Amino acid sequence: MTATDLIIVSAVCVYNQDGQLLTVRKRGTDKFMHPGGKPEPGETAAEAASRELYEEVGIEVAPNALQPLGVWLAVAANEAATNIEATVFTAPGTWEAHPSAEIAEIRWLDLNGPLPSDLAPLLTDHVIPLLT
Repeated sequence: MTATDLIIVSAVCVYNQDGQLLTVRKRGTDKFMHPGGKPEPGETAAEAASRELYEEVGIEVAPNALQPLGVWLAVAANEAATNIEATVFTAPGTWEAHPSAEIAEIRWLDLNGPLPSDLAPLLTDHVIPLLT
């Protein structure tokens, strides 16, 4: 791999009734991130975000109900010498989540408290500063 490898992903900010942000840790990794992933051929960013959200944590939100938050370039959390281009959405409402598919663990993050050190760069460098 070279330092210029780029992965296109979609991700979703999801909140619970206490206003905490959902983060997930995929199996075999050590960083927490948004639920989300790579689009399948022909999928829009919103369609990929909607599908991944349902597959990973059982939350069903129609692609047209997702609200765009932004697009960022960030260092990939779990892949060496790789950057991601992430289109991030917000899911309206409050949710409960249940890990499935490749998700090993979920964690609700209090954005007003101290941040844990095991968050993905997309969260720490781009999304959380925008949300707080």
